[in-house]
Amino acid sequence: MPALSAEEARRMSREERSKKIEELRAELMKLRTDMKTKGKVENPSALRELKKSIARLLTVQREEELKGG
Repeated sequence: MPALSAEEARRMSREERSKKIEELRAELMKLRTDMKTKGKVENPSALRELKKSIARLLTVQREEELKGG
């Protein structure tokens, strides 16, 4: 999964961002579980990309809250 850019996150609606955050968190949990049970994951950089994408979405969400929108 390619990393989500801040531009893409800003183009999403609030509901789309919330749904995407839930999806990414579920995927992150699955990868972490695989890492604990199997001892390794297929693509270790996927963990980093997922965490960064979640952080970008949360940042954009917070920016909008502060803006009042």
